[in-house]
Amino acid sequence: KIELCSFSGYKIYPGHGSRYIKVDGKSFNFLSTKAKRLHLSKRNPRRIAWTVLYRRKHKKGQIEEVTKKKTRKTQKFQKAVAGATINEIMAKRNQKPEVRKAQREQAIRAYKEKQKAKNVAKKPAAAPTKTKAKGSKGPKTAPGGKAPGRVGGKR
Repeated sequence: KIELCSFSGYKIYPGHGSRYIKVDGKSFNFLSTKAKRLHLSKRNPRRIAWTVLYRRKHKKGQIEEVTKKKTRKTQKFQKAVAGATINEIMAKRNQKPEVRKAQREQAIRAYKEKQKAKNVAKKPAAAPTKTKAKGSKGPKTAPGGKAPGRVGGKR
């Protein structure tokens, strides 16, 4: 049976190589004493240039396939947005800019008039509540029209 070297990744044919078994029971097959020595000195096989792992990591000796990945083109499709069907959206899109602008201005004008009406309704109701009694105590002010300075410590 053909084994693989635990360090280099090369094939070990019958009658070649040696097996090393650790105390914990793990067994390692080595093609040569060179591979065994490097393994026992805890060298990383990905950094040793002649090992299979190094060659795989650095993409050596691979036959490049020319086949490119096919990129999928994104398909455009239109769907309705909340509150408007696709037909309404298309109708708005096909409108001339002048018509759209006129509609917009009309909507803005209507909104402003509505706001004015609200404000007019509010003002007469709010006016009589502003009368003050003469003897009412307001905030005390120091001479010069400024509020009194704070006196005392932090508390």
